[in-house]
Amino acid sequence: MTLLNDFKAFILRGNVVDLAVAVVIGVAFKSIVDALVADLITPLLAALGGQPDFSALDITINESSFLYGHFLNQMISFGIIAAVVFFFVVTPVNSLMARAKKEPPVDPTSKKCPECLSEIPLDARRCAFCTTQFAA
Repeated sequence: MTLLNDFKAFILRGNVVDLAVAVVIGVAFKSIVDALVADLITPLLAALGGQPDFSALDITINESSFLYGHFLNQMISFGIIAAVVFFFVVTPVNSLMARAKKEPPVDPTSKKCPECLSEIPLDARRCAFCTTQFAA
């Protein structure tokens, strides 16, 4: 029975649920990007290059067909997905984490001597390096 409880605790942890949601959204996003590439970008590039559909591009060697056009479409899809993830997920999260890491300024425990620029304690009345006297 404890094995079942451990499995239940594992499944209900936040990381597993978040990962499952991310996978589902990623699959849905991939289908949108694939449609964008197949329906908009490929015809746009084909208008410039003259080939109406990249997925139809192939090479036949010894009755084996190599679909390099389909591979090209998949590379374009991957590039778009990678760019979107980088610019809309990674960059904002990195900047958010950098802002969260900033520590509040620490109260200074020392000051610089105006004559020799050495670090001296705040309560010092004389610099230990150049013997300059300070007002109390």
